[in-house]
Amino acid sequence: MPRALSMPVRIVAVLSLSLAYIAASHWLMTAAPATPWNAVLVLAPMLLTIAWGAWRGGQRPLAALSALSVVALCVQARLPKPLSTQVLYLVQHVGINLFLAVGFGGTLRAGQQALITTLAARVHRQFTPDMAAYTRKLTLAWTVYFVAMALLSLGLYAFARFETWALFANVLTPLAVATMFGGEYWLRYRLHPEFERASLVDAIRSYMHGDKPGAVAQHRPDNRP
Repeated sequence: MPRALSMPVRIVAVLSLSLAYIAASHWLMTAAPATPWNAVLVLAPMLLTIAWGAWRGGQRPLAALSALSVVALCVQARLPKPLSTQVLYLVQHVGINLFLAVGFGGTLRAGQQALITTLAARVHRQFTPDMAAYTRKLTLAWTVYFVAMALLSLGLYAFARFETWALFANVLTPLAVATMFGGEYWLRYRLHPEFERASLVDAIRSYMHGDKPGAVAQHRPDNRP
């Protein structure tokens, strides 16, 4: 049997596919001849990815909703008067950010453990109260970020040219996410040098292992800094 790809190789492959998807989406939005099927080509890969991830995570209703959304996109593309592709793009961008805002923010309610706290607890061998407080604040920061991105998206769509909005949605949004990750990583170890170091690979493993606390630490050598 062929060996499974290592986590770093899979991350590089996913990043490469993501860059190709971003480039293709921006071209379809701004340069390709406008047809109702452009929206299908832009939105379907994202919806199918969400459906696949939700199915693997046991979230059957979300998986079904995402898959049905792809079918609905194809059906509306064949209508005599299909929906505006620009409106569909806006709905996707705003909807994903609001969905993530609710997903992160919903775990900040009293009596619940914040989402990033849950993931971080699976990564670190020793999870301290300071880490719990920091990761709860970080969950709030990401919630605010997603809400701000949704509002900015709506504002640009309403008051700027569509090409400007498309640049924001396709190019600046991924860069903003990368900046958030990089900036938080830099700030974390400036404010809390005592925290155990954890990489992006560890965070991804934490998410993939789901309800298996301690599984991530088993993949890490004892002498890692």
